[in-house]
Amino acid sequence: MTPLPAHGAALVVALALLLSGCGVFGTDSSEGPASPSSSTSEATTAARLGTYYSQRLDWKSCQGTLQCATLKVPLDYARPAGRSIGVELLKVPAKAEGARLGSMVINPGGPGASGVDYAAAATRIYGEPILKSYDVVGFDPRGVSRSAPVDCASAKQFNTLLQSDPDPDTAQERAYSDRLLRRFGRGCLSRSGGITRHMSTVEVAKDLDVLRAALGDRKLTYFGASYGTAIGATYAELFPDKVGRFVLDGALDPRSSTLQLNLVQAQGFETALRSYVGACMDRGDCFLGSSVDQGTRRIRAFLDSVEATPLPTASGRRLTIGDAYYGIGLPLYDELYWTTLDGALQAAFKGDGTQMMALADAYLERKPDGSFASNSFQAFYAVNCLDHDDAVPTKDLQRHQARFEKAAPTFGRTFLYSTTACNQWPVHTGKGGRRLDAVGIPPVLVVGTTRDPATPLVWAQALARQLPGSVLITRDGDGHTGYGQGSDCVDDAIEAYLVSGTVPRRDLTCS
Repeated sequence: MTPLPAHGAALVVALALLLSGCGVFGTDSSEGPASPSSSTSEATTAARLGTYYSQRLDWKSCQGTLQCATLKVPLDYARPAGRSIGVELLKVPAKAEGARLGSMVINPGGPGASGVDYAAAATRIYGEPILKSYDVVGFDPRGVSRSAPVDCASAKQFNTLLQSDPDPDTAQERAYSDRLLRRFGRGCLSRSGGITRHMSTVEVAKDLDVLRAALGDRKLTYFGASYGTAIGATYAELFPDKVGRFVLDGALDPRSSTLQLNLVQAQGFETALRSYVGACMDRGDCFLGSSVDQGTRRIRAFLDSVEATPLPTASGRRLTIGDAYYGIGLPLYDELYWTTLDGALQAAFKGDGTQMMALADAYLERKPDGSFASNSFQAFYAVNCLDHDDAVPTKDLQRHQARFEKAAPTFGRTFLYSTTACNQWPVHTGKGGRRLDAVGIPPVLVVGTTRDPATPLVWAQALARQLPGSVLITRDGDGHTGYGQGSDCVDDAIEAYLVSGTVPRRDLTCS
């Protein structure tokens, strides 16, 4: 089983339609990031990349009043004269043309989530001040959805991986999981060899600067949610003189190793689960028991029982342990859907996995017939393994087990095993976490939420310390990311910054 990705607001949209890293920083498989003192100016970069920086976008009507276009970028920035690929774009034009400030490029996270789909839902995500002032532009990053999508396995093969035991506890089970991951990675190379080698966050950030130029913007205005903050922060390091107004909501910490990332995210999901169970206790007569500890133990026992005996569903599919983890994980992104999780758990406790499977399907963008609506989870592996090639060898897992289980009794073992996934990946970069170096950028807003499961607050705090002059906005609450989650304090500060350029005088804490 893959670790739970940080899909940002895209998951909120998925939940609404049903009833959403973790991404990491670090590498370019062709060349390392430029330092602020190296050739980051557009003139120097454009001289090397030629027609890519001078291209003009051919916008065409799509999805009613929206507009679509394709941006051309080099597959390999070290060889710009070689193969090019298309990055698909969608624009929601500013509502008030006379008050238009330019374009705001957005990314919802993942890695692997579609920015085109995210932008198409912009009127449900962003407030009127933003929609009036900016053309909202979403893009599918390279390898994702419509942009030269990576393809690694048939639906049947991929389901076998996703539904497998996420915390194998015997040598035989671990060997089987390793074989599944190894076969999956080799499939990426055999089916999509070129793009598999070129999906790193650094390369996406370089695409983002080509997009900025094609949009005709001197500086980039950017809103990144979840893993989208990794793209934005990497851009700030590569192109500090092109940074405009940046909001990085649900931030990741670029310094973290794979082991550290998984440990902190395991704690994040455990905290969110305990908050969910606590809310059940507060309502009284909770079906999970009489205390938070008892409730989380009940859920852990349920997962163990599903591992032993998968549950039937109305579709004829069996709810496996992998499915059950995703089904529980998804509603933790937004407390509005905790009652949905209540119903799914109660039905599952009685032997019916139908509702839990529906939640897992929404998380995985999987259709009832077992096929997939997108390649988001395949892209998730491909990006992560290029960015963080510092996986923990399977033989070394045992010495970390006690720490993970103490931090996260329910989810710890799953996140611990996921630290080994990229050992089986066929493309190795040798890259890992490192401190961000983004000297000379203007103030950036970094947003974190106290009980965010996928991107815990400590990551936002760490990123804010690494971005000179940044302001940290902390939302005290549940769910993933801060903007649009019911806090006027958060929303007003972000909208004033994006529309008027008003930077809060100090860090904010909002309820």
